[in-house]
Amino acid sequence: MIGRGAPVTVVGAGIAGSWTALLLAEAGVPVELCDRGDGTGGTSHWAGGMLAPDCESDGAEPIVVRLGRRSLDLWSRHLPPTPMNGSLVVSHPRDGGDLDRFARQTGGHEPADAERVAELEPALAGRFGRGLFFPREGHVEPRAALPALHAKLREAGGTLRFGEAVDPASASGPVVDCRGMGARDAMADLRGVKGETVLIETGEVALSRPVRLMHPRWPLYVIPRAGNRFLIGATSLESDDLSGVSVRSALELMTAAYTLHPAFGEARIVEIGTALRPAFPDNAPRVEVAGTRIAVNGLFRHGFLVAPALAEIVTAFVTDGVRDNEVMRWS
Repeated sequence: MIGRGAPVTVVGAGIAGSWTALLLAEAGVPVELCDRGDGTGGTSHWAGGMLAPDCESDGAEPIVVRLGRRSLDLWSRHLPPTPMNGSLVVSHPRDGGDLDRFARQTGGHEPADAERVAELEPALAGRFGRGLFFPREGHVEPRAALPALHAKLREAGGTLRFGEAVDPASASGPVVDCRGMGARDAMADLRGVKGETVLIETGEVALSRPVRLMHPRWPLYVIPRAGNRFLIGATSLESDDLSGVSVRSALELMTAAYTLHPAFGEARIVEIGTALRPAFPDNAPRVEVAGTRIAVNGLFRHGFLVAPALAEIVTAFVTDGVRDNEVMRWS
């Protein structure tokens, strides 16, 4: 236990660092959040922001599902406008086997026939005969959520320092390292997994929730954004190359979106982006503790889903010495 009175420096103002600093400040810990950038870039800038623990139970480690379900409550409590409209998963008739497999691998869903799909998303009426509705899920707009968290941190008495590179190894006092890929100098088994997204704009389609399309070649998600915009994503490439989005990925993403709704074929491309998601070999998040040094990393593609719960775990340890041995490692 570090104690509530000891000032804590949180390095990295992405989603993990922002949540950690906020919960520490609300617990009465003097906290300073530092970032070498302006707090708006990095991996979080390109994230989808889906809060979908039930959907992620298809392939994700059980700890991700546990943390994700807890995080839903934290998002709702701290940012009440967070949409909790659920998630919709659909497939074309020829890909019904993929939808059936997804149903077997996940929980918390309701079957949706054509009428129910149309009721949930009128824009998809007549396009899909069945799907799965996950009512206990939500989504956030990452580029709005981060500034909102920073504002709440200031309200709670925390300090933000942007434009300063802080080395956690040389900082004085307790430190929480939330640098993501920037922490590879201290975490040898951390790797980058490339994610690619396309942001488009069209007034011809309206969605109320994230929609996932089951497809054997191009499984994708489409997430509604403000201003008639939609984020399209799906790709996870084992690559550290950040030189740009490949032509193949861009074509596959946009082709799959077109099969979801033809109007996406006439949409305007606003931007195409890529980022590296930090991941450990087991693709599960980790909190490493070495004295007064704490590292939070390995959030993989589940950053916005698990960051609040990880921050809660760190805060409980700092203030009261509570240990979560499923997530925490010791050295």
